[in-house]
Amino acid sequence: MQISELAGRAGVTVKAVRYYEQLGLVAPDRLPNGYRDYGDEQLRAVLEIRELAQTGIPPGKAAPFIDCLGSGHSRSDECPASVAAYREGIAELDAAIADLERRRAQLARRLAERDDSIPSPALGCGCDVTAS
Repeated sequence: MQISELAGRAGVTVKAVRYYEQLGLVAPDRLPNGYRDYGDEQLRAVLEIRELAQTGIPPGKAAPFIDCLGSGHSRSDECPASVAAYREGIAELDAAIADLERRRAQLARRLAERDDSIPSPALGCGCDVTAS
């Protein structure tokens, strides 16, 4: 199938398919005229990349899953490298959540410190800036 058909069947753009090729995740055959020729294996890979992206695993980190499919497994997460990628993704999320919680605590602390020290607008604080 041509790239436009693959993209349509997988629910992605042609640009996305080309990006997956650049990453080495999809490797179509070439016809004698130089056109790319995609098969069911590439369709399955693109569908898997799309599904992984929906769970938070970006295409740049999808290689272990696509390699697992390419080695004959029925699921992309049946290989140790895929499980390791899941763990890495969870660790990255945990770090991001911890960072957000730290930042939230800082903001809450700063707000609490200011709430008591700022006069109400009715009393006038001498500021021209108002909350939006």
